[in-house]
Amino acid sequence: MAVKHRRREIILGLLRENRVESQESLQSMLGRHGVQVAQATLSRDLRDLGVLKGPLGYTLPAPGAASNGTHDRLGRDLEDALRSSLLSAEVGGNLVVLKTGPGRASLVALEIDRHPPNGILGTVAGDDTILIAAKGPTAAQSIARRFRKLIES
Repeated sequence: MAVKHRRREIILGLLRENRVESQESLQSMLGRHGVQVAQATLSRDLRDLGVLKGPLGYTLPAPGAASNGTHDRLGRDLEDALRSSLLSAEVGGNLVVLKTGPGRASLVALEIDRHPPNGILGTVAGDDTILIAAKGPTAAQSIARRFRKLIES
């Protein structure tokens, strides 16, 4: 367990101090710190740490937003992502269309998929737009209302 903890601390440090565009480059950086890691293990570390892949490479979540595996954290990552990125929420039938800032939709959609509120079947994300398939029109209205409250808070 100490090896995993040390490796993850080094990963976090590297991501804070460097622009990392690929897992291969992160593997190389880790190697220079004496840490050899398989790609599958690195991928799991990145996921467990809540690291996000965006247009500029890997980024750390907002302070305090890394997934630590505890149940009290569930949903907070989603709320943090929505509060910081969401611009609007509109309903059409059983679909909810969310607008975000440029390049933010995939990050927000990832958090929605990780912690889906009741009534969400799935998401599709573009650059600044997320399409949410809801279980029905009533669910879509409820989802949009919840997201709008976050925009207003």
